[in-house]
Amino acid sequence: MLEKTFNPKSFESIRYLQTQPFFKADPTSDKNPFTLMMPPPNVTGSLHLGHALTYTLQDILVRFKRQCGFDALWQPGTDHAGIATQMVVERQLAEKNISRQDLGRDAFLEKVWEWKKESGDTIVEQQRRLGISPDWERSRFTMDEGLSEAVSKVFIELYQKGLIYRAKRLVNWDSKLKTAISDLEVINQDVKGHLYYIRYPLADDPTQGILVATTRPETLFGDTAVAVHPDDERYQHLIGKMVHLPLTDRVIPIIADTYCDPEKGTGAVKITPGHDFNDFAVGERHGLPQINILDADACLNDQVPAEFQGLSVDKGCEKVVTELAEHALLINVEAITHAVPYGDRSGVQIQPWLTDQWFVDAKVLAEPAIKAVEEGRIRFVPEQWNNTYFEWLRNIQPWCISRQIWWGHQIPAWYGPDGHVFVAKDDEAAQAQAIAHYGEKVNLTRDTDVLDTWFSSALWPFSTLGWPQDETLLDRYYPTDVLITGFDIIFFWVARMIMMGLYFKDDVPFRTVYIHALVRDEKGQKMSKSKGNIINPLEIIDKYGTDALRFTLAALAAPGRDIKLGESRVEGYRNFLTKIWNSARFLQMNDCTYNPDFDSNNCQHLLNRWIVYKTKMLARDVHQHLETYRFDWGAQSLYQFLWGNFCDIYIECLKPLLHETDDQDLHQETRQTASWVLLEFLKVAHPFIPLVTEELWHAFYPNAPHLLIQSAWPAIDGALAENKDLKAVDFALSIVAEVRSLRGLFNLSPNLKIPLLLDGGCMNDATVLQAHQSWILHLARLESFDFNPKDEEKQKSVPFVIGQNTFYLKLGHLINLEAAYKVLDIKLETLMKESNHLENKLRNTAYQQAKPESWQTDKQLLETKQHEQKRLRRIVEG
Repeated sequence: MLEKTFNPKSFESIRYLQTQPFFKADPTSDKNPFTLMMPPPNVTGSLHLGHALTYTLQDILVRFKRQCGFDALWQPGTDHAGIATQMVVERQLAEKNISRQDLGRDAFLEKVWEWKKESGDTIVEQQRRLGISPDWERSRFTMDEGLSEAVSKVFIELYQKGLIYRAKRLVNWDSKLKTAISDLEVINQDVKGHLYYIRYPLADDPTQGILVATTRPETLFGDTAVAVHPDDERYQHLIGKMVHLPLTDRVIPIIADTYCDPEKGTGAVKITPGHDFNDFAVGERHGLPQINILDADACLNDQVPAEFQGLSVDKGCEKVVTELAEHALLINVEAITHAVPYGDRSGVQIQPWLTDQWFVDAKVLAEPAIKAVEEGRIRFVPEQWNNTYFEWLRNIQPWCISRQIWWGHQIPAWYGPDGHVFVAKDDEAAQAQAIAHYGEKVNLTRDTDVLDTWFSSALWPFSTLGWPQDETLLDRYYPTDVLITGFDIIFFWVARMIMMGLYFKDDVPFRTVYIHALVRDEKGQKMSKSKGNIINPLEIIDKYGTDALRFTLAALAAPGRDIKLGESRVEGYRNFLTKIWNSARFLQMNDCTYNPDFDSNNCQHLLNRWIVYKTKMLARDVHQHLETYRFDWGAQSLYQFLWGNFCDIYIECLKPLLHETDDQDLHQETRQTASWVLLEFLKVAHPFIPLVTEELWHAFYPNAPHLLIQSAWPAIDGALAENKDLKAVDFALSIVAEVRSLRGLFNLSPNLKIPLLLDGGCMNDATVLQAHQSWILHLARLESFDFNPKDEEKQKSVPFVIGQNTFYLKLGHLINLEAAYKVLDIKLETLMKESNHLENKLRNTAYQQAKPESWQTDKQLLETKQHEQKRLRRIVEG
């Protein structure tokens, strides 16, 4: 017998371990393969709700596919997370007053590998707490030996094709981490600052000049031109002239370029190719010199006048502004708010910095990646993410892939005495190239930089399957079927996997990309430590159980809408699991046992046939929802079936069926039907809530030939054809639903039995009511049916219409109907005002564009209120 109280801690870990052997893929199977790649979490981290959502949706899908007869491979693994991991270990060393330079590269990397082992094991254990079912034995790490070989091969081939190159270009420089970072790791924050108006005197007439507006006066030492728009009439006479660069002895030209906006500032801008990305592009168009005036610490270097050297950019700005004012070159200072770039990990201001780095020609790789989505070879779900993907790829810039850190894949490049570069898989191959180049053996120095973390993770869909050493698994499981991930890494990861997959495997890495939204707190705010609103998924699991968290995330995962998650939501769905548990326990207490030979198509009693039909409909509906990635609809279907059809109707009807009749054949059929329905429900619910369903499977089918995880999805056969008798049950249940609704509206006690009157209408419907009168009375808690009411009885009743029938709920002798209707009038008037307010709000297109999630929520709220309005009006107007 099941325990009286639902306690997930008593069985979750046991059932997870018991089912783990069945997580494995079987490459020798004759089943069709289904492949899903886990976005590898950083080894630095701990499980957060974003992980929990991604893994839950992936696990639902892979368990579903297994039940549908696929050989499902869910490939797990972890990412070395270069910068993030190095920062963690460096912080640990700093607590002991040790730097990585003190240790040296090799000793430092040993420390990082120790940390990786500890942290990697932690994140895997946390993943297991979510009940997920990847093929753990195939777990990979982005710096495994095999994956490292893949990284080296890709780098070398792209270099040989000219798609990887070394160049002096502007990069985003993080002066705290002392490394370049990608555009995607830069956060632009609005800060209060100033716009400085500086006069640049003309070289041939210093009494005249051109006024330039800038937010960064300290970078003027790197200016190599002043630019104006070629059509700006104010400056036509100055184009081609030279100006004195303030605080220096240099002169620079005035050039014309369409980059300048005549409406912004003064229409004239200083061009600093070495410290601004837009200026860099202008400089390339006009062949301007590129001057680097900052060092790696973001301090002014020896390219500036001596009195400014060594100053930070902030101190440098203050001194430059002071000097300009003293020379009467600072004309005005205007307070403004403007966007300033910051490193997402270090939190320091990012400096555009001119330095030698390795780049990928991303524009060439992006062209087939764009085409793959345009042609439908890859589809995004929801489709709206196509536009985001296209916008980024069509404007893609060279991808800086080198990082000035130690943890990661070291760039396979060596330099000769004259700086000539040799790209090779190892020292021996590099030396062979050097001998061929120089004619003798020379000393080579390996590049100390490592590759951007996303370079190796871009190879994940095929490097994890054995490429380039052994492509046996690759032939079976590539391309993968679907990628499930958050929108925040479409650029970081998704697009780069597509580019690399198309280039090296000549095929897309996945057919579908399902993009889920962010998990926010219950008020819709982004979770952060500073707000104190972070929800720890492990704490939720400890309190409510794994399945409760999983079901909550699935139920709220509506496409295109962020998930508002509060603890109360999880508690609510935990109550749903308790309902499942209690219903199973009720069946046990009433001697309902599962008979594997039971044929659900042979049921004789109408209610049994009805619940069988609804159960098969459930299997069909959830199947369709999961095939279309509507996890939320699948969860809602399970919830509504269990709570409504099964518990509120069928189980309620079991009581009179089993205890108020002496028909033993009916008793046996009903008990077997109830058990069959429960087990079919467990099969359909299993992908969502695998642990409690496995526990209940064993309780009801102790001699089963297999575990629930091994069971097939319920067959959807011809028995789904709904007949006239089953429609009659639905008609009767619509009466029950309306009576229950009215009882709630008038706040009537559940124990109060009420007469129901039927005035004429359809004769067939009346016949149905008479045939099923006993259980309708039981479910609706009615006292009686009267098919021939008197007029005075109808006047003291509340009418409602279903189909061609008018019913009257006889309440006049129980409540003050006149007072009750006045309350309903007030409710209706309030609803109308609220609906009008929402309608006006929703007409505002600016609101829809600025806050699409809030607009959608209000739209659904309006639909609910309008539905309630119609219902109340029907009652009030009779």
